[in-house]
Amino acid sequence: MARQFVLKRDSVVTQQRTLTIAYADELNPQQYAAVTAAGGPVLVIAGAGTGKTRTLVYRVAYLVETDTRPEEIVLLTFTRRSAREMLARATALLDGRCQQVRGGTFHAFCLNLLRRHAPKIGFARNFTILDASDAADVLDVLRTAKGYHRGKKRFPKKRSLYNMFSAATNRVLPLQEILDVRYPQFLDYLPELQEMQSEYARYKRQHSLMDYDDLLQRSLELFEQHDEVRREVAARCRHVLVDEYQDTNALQAALVRAFASVHGNVMAVGDDAQSIYRFRGADFRNIFQFPGQFPQTTVLKLEQNYRSTQPILDLANHVLQEAHQKYDKQLFSDAKGKGDLPALVPAPDNRFESRFVSQVILQLREQGTPLNRMAVLFRSGFNSYDLEVELNRRNIPFVKYGGLKLSEAAHIKDIVAHLKVVENPKDAAAWNRILQLLSGIGPKTAHQLIEWITSVSEDPFVLEERPYSPRYIEALKHLFETMRTVRNPALPLTEQVDTLVSYYEPICKEKYYEDFPKRLQDLEQFVALADAFTDRAEFLSSLALDPIELTSLDADALEEDEPPLVLSTIHSAKGLEFHTVFLIHALEGVLPSAYSFKDNEALDEELRLLYVAITRAEENLFISYPMVQYRRYQGDFLARPCRFIADVPERLLEPCQLVEEGAPALPEPPARPALPEKATPPKQSPSRKKDDADIADLPF
Repeated sequence: MARQFVLKRDSVVTQQRTLTIAYADELNPQQYAAVTAAGGPVLVIAGAGTGKTRTLVYRVAYLVETDTRPEEIVLLTFTRRSAREMLARATALLDGRCQQVRGGTFHAFCLNLLRRHAPKIGFARNFTILDASDAADVLDVLRTAKGYHRGKKRFPKKRSLYNMFSAATNRVLPLQEILDVRYPQFLDYLPELQEMQSEYARYKRQHSLMDYDDLLQRSLELFEQHDEVRREVAARCRHVLVDEYQDTNALQAALVRAFASVHGNVMAVGDDAQSIYRFRGADFRNIFQFPGQFPQTTVLKLEQNYRSTQPILDLANHVLQEAHQKYDKQLFSDAKGKGDLPALVPAPDNRFESRFVSQVILQLREQGTPLNRMAVLFRSGFNSYDLEVELNRRNIPFVKYGGLKLSEAAHIKDIVAHLKVVENPKDAAAWNRILQLLSGIGPKTAHQLIEWITSVSEDPFVLEERPYSPRYIEALKHLFETMRTVRNPALPLTEQVDTLVSYYEPICKEKYYEDFPKRLQDLEQFVALADAFTDRAEFLSSLALDPIELTSLDADALEEDEPPLVLSTIHSAKGLEFHTVFLIHALEGVLPSAYSFKDNEALDEELRLLYVAITRAEENLFISYPMVQYRRYQGDFLARPCRFIADVPERLLEPCQLVEEGAPALPEPPARPALPEKATPPKQSPSRKKDDADIADLPF
């Protein structure tokens, strides 16, 4: 074993030099401690809105000012834009030396590394990078070569193959575990998929190809097989700074350890309470395991929040206490005692919830809050369907992130096409979409059938004596029988839609086999949406959501080109902030998701989702839920509020009550049924009196 000489760690003595920046004046005490921390491993737990980016920018400047060569500083972020912005800010703060800092994504850093050393692991130096689409195409070639596309039972398509192999690589898990959790419908194909996974790896090496995951995995392979390369690379990484450490996957955490393996100077900045991307491969355990992986880690915290009022922060702090695993922190604001309490708003049903949100949005806009400074957040894309209809009805322009608008989802458009044809049998465009859903009918046949269907003057849903092909005659008969049933004027609208969905389910499963369970969940929500209407024509009109630009031009009360309201999933809203936030559908089974009930780690992530939603709000926060829900085969049922908010004290979350204008106050919400097994039943929060606050008395 080689002799070792242990060097004492340098401690930067700032008193002996004149610094350009007055760090103590520019930063709060916690930020200053992080920016001026001595070398070694440092973990900075940065709460929401506490100036994480500012701290990293000043840290870069401080290291450069205290004689660290900028090219020996590595700043790893999750987007190139983040790195560029941080280095530009550091340059503006200090001088041009900060532009020499090596900043970028993990993938970009590894690409530069592999361009120099790829031949050591069997790849040409000029290897080709496959993006996700290219990688899927390669898998399709291999899938076809194996003949898997001809099997009687559905073999995964190219995109699903890429996603499952990528998930296994990023999580460093066997393929079977990925299938168990995410693709159980393909477990019967496990041996074939394992062979495909190996063949994909052989093909890439043979043709000098790497996909995005390979950039990380092959870099680690390089370090493992050639320790001299690891030492060389790590020697040039005197200080390693990592942003959003809670979002790193297993490969990225291993790379951080490798980069810091010589000097040991690594600062990871992140917030365990905002780790919400497990579905993308992020491993929340990395941020908890950091002190164990880097002995003598200094743990610092950023808790002073510059975004939200103290009442909002008090609610966020309370919610986070329920996490099974966490770093203790208490967010606080200088503006203590200012701001309204967050509001908990039970609504009688979906329609009431949508009316409440829309009306408060218009009221706040009249008071001077721009639409784009307000956001409606939700757990899943389909949670906003009813609200989208209401916003359209009131001519409120909006933009939606993290999920399709109702009118853009292909499976919803399929059902709507059927409804359109029932309402107007001469709608050739809708007929074209419907007919091509049937096996054996292509564009040419569909065109011929449409000419006949739209030309008949009598009942269009009766087959005439014609030379129909046996390839599609039975499917056509079934379609026409369904249309005749739905067209019965005595059939309520909800039953019309339910009948069409039942007819469409096997088509959906055939056409969208890769993800049909999620689409069926959407369709169930669509049936519930129809429950708010009695007339088919009115329902179809409400679904015709105009483009944002047209809506804003047509609305007399709104300014031309006014930036629209934001609708977003919570996942897509992370990192953003708004004057006013509405969190809708805060229901048990939605947030937290029903899939998380028996998994403490999954429940913790759902809790963190709520925390992220709460901490997007600056001044106003409204959390609402419908007390009655509709479900196919079950009808109306009493819903339960999210367990994470049901027992929050009224001093932190103010209960409100919605009343119709001129109507008596609603009764207290009904007692909740028992929660699923292993869950603790939260207490029911009482409703607020009608005269407690103006916002609770909005007429509906």
